[in-house]
Amino acid sequence: MSTIQVQIPDSLQKSLYDLASRDGISIDQFISTAIAEKLSALMTENYLLERAKRGNREKYEAILAKVPDVEAEAYDQMPTI
Repeated sequence: MSTIQVQIPDSLQKSLYDLASRDGISIDQFISTAIAEKLSALMTENYLLERAKRGNREKYEAILAKVPDVEAEAYDQMPTI
């Protein structure tokens, strides 16, 4: 476990305390979760960008062409409003 010290505006600190107490968790746990969520979002973006680079439009269209052009089963249709 590591310890870091950060300076944040008083308004953020108040919100942090309020939200953590409302969720019934410690400030440390709230901050750790927030950092994990941000890291996950950034890592996911990078992962998707790397996967997109490996994509091939011709292969995609060839696979898509194999899908039969039929009406979807009732359970698999989008509901109409």
